[in-house]
Parts: sequence; structure tokens; C-alpha cells
Amino acid sequence: MIKRTINIENAYKLSLKDSQLVLKLVGEDEIFKTIPIEDIALLLIEHPQTVITHQVIIELMNNNVAIIHCSNNYMPISINLPLSNHSVFNERSTYQLNAALPLKKAMWQQTVSAKISNQFQLLKNNKIPAAKMELWSQQVRSGDVGNLESRAAVFYWKSIFNIDGFLRNTDEPGVNQWLNYGYSILRSIAARSLVGSGLYPSVGIFHRNKYNAYCLADDIMEPYRPFVDKMVLDLKNQGCDINQFTRGIKTKLLEIPTLDVKMDGKMSPLMIAMSRTTSSLADCYMGKLRKIRYPEFYLD
Repeated sequence: MIKRTINIENAYKLSLKDSQLVLKLVGEDEIFKTIPIEDIALLLIEHPQTVITHQVIIELMNNNVAIIHCSNNYMPISINLPLSNHSVFNERSTYQLNAALPLKKAMWQQTVSAKISNQFQLLKNNKIPAAKMELWSQQVRSGDVGNLESRAAVFYWKSIFNIDGFLRNTDEPGVNQWLNYGYSILRSIAARSLVGSGLYPSVGIFHRNKYNAYCLADDIMEPYRPFVDKMVLDLKNQGCDINQFTRGIKTKLLEIPTLDVKMDGKMSPLMIAMSRTTSSLADCYMGKLRKIRYPEFYLD
């Protein structure tokens, strides 16, 4: 069963009773809704007057639920994750911390190749000429020393949305804001799955930033980004105002965990696929596998 994403949009008090998340409007005693904790994967808190008890947080962490906090403009700003929720966390994290540089370079090569390949398939599905993208996906070298990820990105962002002068800029409104929101949800899924696989989200393969607690999540989410891009593209093509970030757009982007993706020839929800990706990553660190399992963007 795919676990749920719960979005707290109103001023609720969140408490716990019999392993159920209990929602009551702040200042009222009547129960609005109850949700089994074990059914939740992501808890997104948007409303600034939300009240949450410490016991709820403990129970959510015990069940590997990622708590996502939003700023006043409703954009995700932080994530709460358990320090450890895996029976062999120490063993797996030790392999991760001691990983040799050649292994990291090989895994980053796989990651970049998978990302560019998925970007190419999305362009191809939308009848956008992109033969060079397919070629680049096959030419990525260890550690991406040729910086093909960057070259592909320049071509990709100029082509994908058919918006004159569009640039991928995290500080810009409109479509960029849609992407920011979708990627934040994707990043939370990746971080949650990494912890569930016994790995540190902060110790990356390629991304390195002393101010970034989710470098590894930023690494392994790269081949998944085109699935978010497709959702944003579909919203634009359906006539959504590209200069607005509405509740309807947010609601649609919250469906990211349940998107169908193809991995090893089979379809599964994105959240399940991410767990398979992080599990295979842990096996690569331990020498049990030589390749990370990533989804393939399928033809429409």
C-alpha cells in the first residue's frame, strides 16, 4: 500500500490517540479527522498557526514520517527526519562514510546518465528535437568530468516549456515556483527513503555543501526530476496561468509520491521506486551491487 501525504492547510492542533493522528481545529474540542500514523509518509505543515504535540513528533519519527515545514509563502523550508530508523544503520552508514572516490565517481556517472536520458525521453515525448541529449546520456564519463549534466541542462531548459526567454532560476515566480515546490516534495521523499535504507542524507556522492543537510538526497533525486518537470509541463499545457501559484497547482504537485514510474520494466508509484533506488544505493556502498536502480522515463 502506498503511504499518504497529509497536507495541513488550516489551523489544526495535531495530537495522538491510539496510534492515530488526531486533527482538531485550534480552539475547538470536536475531532475533525483521525489518520493512522502507519499510513503516513509525508506530513506537510503549511498553516502558521498549526499546533503539534511532542508525542506526535516522536510517533511520526518512529514510523519514518518526514515532517515538512513551509514558510509564510507556503514553500517547503525544512524537513524533520529520524536520526535512525534502520536495524543496521551503523553498518550501512559506515560503508557510506568510507566509500572510495572511484566508487563515488562511478555512481555519479550512472546518476547523470540516467538524468539526461530521462530528460531526453521527456523532450522526445513532446516532439522536441533532442538527439544530442540522447548522445550525451551515453557519453557521460566517471565523475562526469566533461560536465555533460550542465551542458544538457542548458539545452533542456531552453526547450522544454516553449516559453520565450525562460531560464531555470529558483528565485523567479511562475513556472520556476512550481518546479521549486515539486522538487521540494521530491527531495523530502528522497531524504525519507535514504534514512529508511540506513544512510545519511547529508553525505553526498557529488553534492558537497557544509550548509546542506541533504546532499545525498539532492544526488539521487536527479533522475527523478523529469517526472516533476512533466507534471509542471502538463499543468502549463492544460492552461494554468504560468504567472500564478494556486492552491490547485499545489494540490496537483502533492500527487508526486503516487506518480507511476517505470523501473526494471515494471510500473510502480514514485515513492516505492525511490525506496528501491536508495536500497540499491546502500547495496552499492556495501559492494553487493555495481549499479544504482533508477526509473526510466517511459514513452507515452
